[in-house]
Amino acid sequence: MLTKSMNKQIALVTGANRGIGLEVCKQLAELGYTVYLGSRDLQKGQESHSKNLSSNPNIIVLELDITKKENLEKARISIEASHGYLDVLVNNAAIHYDDWETITEIDFQILKEAMETNAFGALQTTLTFLPLLKHSSHARIVNVSSEAGSIASMTGTAPAYCLSKIALNGMTLMLASKLKRFGILVNSVCPGWTNTDMGKGGRAIKVGAKSVVWAVNLPVNGPTGGFFRDGKKLSW
Repeated sequence: MLTKSMNKQIALVTGANRGIGLEVCKQLAELGYTVYLGSRDLQKGQESHSKNLSSNPNIIVLELDITKKENLEKARISIEASHGYLDVLVNNAAIHYDDWETITEIDFQILKEAMETNAFGALQTTLTFLPLLKHSSHARIVNVSSEAGSIASMTGTAPAYCLSKIALNGMTLMLASKLKRFGILVNSVCPGWTNTDMGKGGRAIKVGAKSVVWAVNLPVNGPTGGFFRDGKKLSW
């Protein structure tokens, strides 16, 4: 196991070949982090890096399919061999904003796929990289969620997406409780309605990503087990 350098912060962002994930990589790299840009499709990740981030040597493209355990293990081994630790995990990968559906007319295949990526994939990723996070003195886990996963504002639309984000928020609370003794802060962040391929409107991607980066940079005595947007608490 390598010894952690106090000056070198290592971050991994899933689903980062576009949108908020890509912008989070950029913002963290600008802050001095070494950032692993996780992309299920390695070629798309490399193309996105070449087009948008090639001027920053602190960003490394990593093939990462969070629904495949063997792929996650391969990625973990790669980061462990290079650094021996991980400071930040941003669970950003998500699919299926099914706003054409309602809970009474749900497509269970869509629900299954959304849960496997948005919830189960995020949990599997977290548990895979947890040993490396425990070797950090400043570990942070940020789950990129949505206010669509808030029971307080729940409606009957986009059921697969909403249910998967409810599960992700529940995971945040459970992990925060278990990992607090290790000094690992775990929080959910809603970036807001953002002009991504999924959001198709709303505020600038840079603004939504900044909300995520805020949770990455929380101080040692910062909150854990919370749900935030722009640094402000949201209702569960």
